[in-house]
Amino acid sequence: MTKNLGVGIIGCGNISAAYLQLAPMFKGYDIVAVADINMANARARASEFNVRADTVDDLLGSSHVDLVINLTIPTAHFDVSRAILQAGKHVYSEKPFVLSLSEAEELGDIAKENNLRIGSAPDTFMGGSHQMARSLIDAGAIGKVTSGTAVVMSSGMEDWHPNPDFFFQKGGGPILDLGPYYICNLVQLLGPVQKVTSFTGMASDTRTIRNGPRNGETVPVETPTTIHSVLSFANGAIITLLASWDVWASNHPIMELYGTNGTMDLPDPNFFGGKLTVTERGGDPVEKTWDHPFSVANFEDVHANYRGAGLADMALAISDDRPHRCNDAFATHVVEVMTAILEAGETANVMTLTTTCGRPDAMGPDQARALLA
Repeated sequence: MTKNLGVGIIGCGNISAAYLQLAPMFKGYDIVAVADINMANARARASEFNVRADTVDDLLGSSHVDLVINLTIPTAHFDVSRAILQAGKHVYSEKPFVLSLSEAEELGDIAKENNLRIGSAPDTFMGGSHQMARSLIDAGAIGKVTSGTAVVMSSGMEDWHPNPDFFFQKGGGPILDLGPYYICNLVQLLGPVQKVTSFTGMASDTRTIRNGPRNGETVPVETPTTIHSVLSFANGAIITLLASWDVWASNHPIMELYGTNGTMDLPDPNFFGGKLTVTERGGDPVEKTWDHPFSVANFEDVHANYRGAGLADMALAISDDRPHRCNDAFATHVVEVMTAILEAGETANVMTLTTTCGRPDAMGPDQARALLA
């Protein structure tokens, strides 16, 4: 039996608890240590989950750590991931992978030179509902997909997050914060994007915190908070992506794909499960279900939460010497799509992408079960 990879975490914020809590359900890796620039945070998280608390340097130098999960803030992702690779460790980053194409390409070069792997969240596209959509599309259930819509809209983060500043700084905004879920899912369903264009704006240049100890304090807005974009895919599909934190209510479907023989209504790609319906030509909507382990609600009896599935797939792929699904070519392409959307909003140009990628291998029920401990 292949020995599990030893995994460390850098960044002990809220998201680290999810990785630590869910790790025991997966094969391929064991989280052995955590680190943070604030050692108090590292010690608290280590005590909670019975792992070792290290300094960042000690974790990077540990012979017991083969792979490091980068859970720092987005603006630190590049520097921290580079340090991880330079320390001879594989890296798996939270989304967004990095904030520019040049950063992604530099990390890719370092990894290639040192025979190391890069992975990046999100892995929600491996969820049961999204993989069922993949299976149905591949089987021609709605014919050739010609167009579609993807919509992520809310009033923003300041009503519930006590420190929402970074959401509205460069590197934040709805495209870089939530766009990875939507764009990753579209790319795994339809393949790579060739061109994008967009219009962007913001409702206000400040936001007022409405909760917690900073209630009433304003924070500056430095990035677009409303983005209307169009994505032209290599397979000919044209998708309209609407992303906004300036909307109080919306009845738009979250994601719809329109084919030559029908329509598919997909669930929120921020989650692993959810309702999927197909309406064939001239028919009524029919809910589709299948027996996929990553569709099973395991979080508050409502949501399917299998965060860490992409990491498990990566760990096992390293041991088996095969490609992993949340790979750097995929993540790099998604980064270029997102940054091109933002650049198009600034320049009013149509942006032709320079990267491409293959669709990650499907994650059917059997492949998903193989990841579970």
